[in-house]
Amino acid sequence: MSERSVADGAQMPAPASDERPEDGLGGQLTVVLLTFNCAHRIAGVLARLEALQVPVVVVDNGSGDDIREVLARFPDVDAVLLPRNIGAAARNVGLRRASTPYVAFCDDDGWYDREGLRAAVTLLDTHPRLGLVNARILVGEQQRLDVISAEMAASPVPERAGIAGAVLLSFMAGAAIVRRAAYLEAGGYDQRFFIGGEEETLAVKMVRLGWQLRYVSGVVMHHRPSRANAGSLRHVGLRNTVVNAWLHRPARSALRWTAFSLADAPKNLNYLRAVGLILRAVPWIARERSQMPKALDADLRLLDDRRFRARRRFLTFREDLSRSAYPSAD
Repeated sequence: MSERSVADGAQMPAPASDERPEDGLGGQLTVVLLTFNCAHRIAGVLARLEALQVPVVVVDNGSGDDIREVLARFPDVDAVLLPRNIGAAARNVGLRRASTPYVAFCDDDGWYDREGLRAAVTLLDTHPRLGLVNARILVGEQQRLDVISAEMAASPVPERAGIAGAVLLSFMAGAAIVRRAAYLEAGGYDQRFFIGGEEETLAVKMVRLGWQLRYVSGVVMHHRPSRANAGSLRHVGLRNTVVNAWLHRPARSALRWTAFSLADAPKNLNYLRAVGLILRAVPWIARERSQMPKALDADLRLLDDRRFRARRRFLTFREDLSRSAYPSAD
């Protein structure tokens, strides 16, 4: 494997453009895969991604396994080995290495259908203000529809821009095709959110800038879930959703969402850790709080109301990982 293919950080130059397909889908879209300690199972995913005949960038988040040896078997993959785990912000590194106008993000336990990626590119080409397309997620060998996909398909937010698909105000990080320019304008992932609901604040920033987000069922992500770290990041996800609310939403809505989030979360060690993280974030919120327009908050309240109806009992102690078949990757 060339030195170009495996870099020990983000500073290495991207591959020359003549090494990448310049016709068809490969000239329009790059797949960026985020991985962490998954050398034992990533080869199959990489083989499926290479079959798409599009540029593939792998960003490894400081793994301590045999990832170099596995990547050496895929010399056409542009790989970046980060020295430490920076969470979702590692996707920023991969996107900046892409030279195509669109980037499809995935994690080390999923892959896309080529036909769906073509459909996403066509939709993005047709609508210049469409910033993101979220795929339909099919889980396991049974191809079961992910519960989050079902929720997205039933989005109550009204369509106002004449774009196909269900209107979204957030998305799933490992199943999203983004317009590179929209992602960069919004600043990409904030490293402080690490992993766990990190999409929320990026989505809000994109929507506030006038970008549209859609769930499109014809775009398909196949997911073979790994729950190795899902439970260990629950406290970060709870912190993130509360901090995001206070960074962007009017005080009344932020308070309402905070009360729901804290009431709905299982009362265990993760809960206590999350509360501690929320309190530590207060200075950060005070510095950066910027209230969103009332119309956007009204749309978010439509989604809030749906979540409120499905809330758990207050005295719930155990994590229920089945509530999302697509836990955030690390």
